[in-house]
Amino acid sequence: MTDDTFVAWLDELQRKIEYAEEQAYSPVVIQEYRSPSNFGVLDNPDAVGEIKGPCGDTMKISLRIKTGRIRDVRFWTDGCGATIACGSMLTKMINGKSVEEAANITNETLTDALIGLPEEHLHCAKLAVDTLQDAIKEYNNASNFLDKNCDEIR
Repeated sequence: MTDDTFVAWLDELQRKIEYAEEQAYSPVVIQEYRSPSNFGVLDNPDAVGEIKGPCGDTMKISLRIKTGRIRDVRFWTDGCGATIACGSMLTKMINGKSVEEAANITNETLTDALIGLPEEHLHCAKLAVDTLQDAIKEYNNASNFLDKNCDEIR
């Protein structure tokens, strides 16, 4: 196989992969996993949630919260494109929201924001939302602990 033949074969393979993606996923999902927003881990976050889903994907969400509002958020995953898209969209949905508003996001609202997911990837939205809930739970537990202990000191 010559270099030109190999390059042509790779180009054709890439076109087939992109066509298959476009048949399975919405343009929003494709955009979110090809160019994810807020990917990474925050230094010194106020809360972190981390869950390993039943499919084996792990997601971590770190939050920086000021006066009850999410001021910065990052996600990390070792998961598939759908999991990446869910983490990316979820972080965009919650940045700037109050902790309470973020806690009310459901799998369905996330899936709707992505303009749908294939049935076999709905668990990716659940993983993202569950991970957010885990981070919020950690934040609330820490806040309650501090409130209680500060009252005892006074």
